[in-house]
Amino acid sequence: MPKALVVLSGGQDSTTCLYWALERFGGAEQVQALSFDYGQRHRIELECAREIAQQAGVAQVCLPINTFNAIGGNALTDDGVAVASELQANQLPNTFVPGRNLIFLTFAAAFAYTRGIRELVTGVAQTDYSGYPDCRENTLKALELALRLGMDARVNLHTPLMFLSKAETVHLAQRLGALPALAYSHTCYNGVQPPCGECPACRLRAQGFAEAGIADPLLERFAQTR
Repeated sequence: MPKALVVLSGGQDSTTCLYWALERFGGAEQVQALSFDYGQRHRIELECAREIAQQAGVAQVCLPINTFNAIGGNALTDDGVAVASELQANQLPNTFVPGRNLIFLTFAAAFAYTRGIRELVTGVAQTDYSGYPDCRENTLKALELALRLGMDARVNLHTPLMFLSKAETVHLAQRLGALPALAYSHTCYNGVQPPCGECPACRLRAQGFAEAGIADPLLERFAQTR
């Protein structure tokens, strides 16, 4: 059974993908998680990724790559940019970090290469990608080819959520036994817990759980502490 490396942000989608990889590749001994400290404003997602990896029983490494913080110009890394509540016509949302997934997966492929891992798993989804062009299937297929050519190795990019709706992703998480881990995931663009419930990411997550007919374990966890 080949080993797999999961890009784990600590969010809903990457957490679901971690549990997908555990099922697909034979358990915690076959799966490793990789997170990135890229200068994101909300450090809480790194704490969430660490907690989720521990719950899943998989080894996790966090790589420091703060170049995005130096570039700035987006709401996830730049303190001077507030998250826009509504999308502007014909414009990408200001939460788009240019090149982030391309860089993450290139670093992940390099990390995996030195460890003899050829299976990379990422939680990008074209169905609810908020307009981010680096979440589309054609982008990931092109990147997979570039990685194979550039590393002269059979790198396989797995995107199990690519064409799933958020509700379908919730049902998948339930089937995989990932709901308890999702209680510790982080989605909110405003970086707060309990989540704000108002930003685009919170609304999308809430819609998915509502359409799936399943209570969000993250909200339930905070409701129990009140």
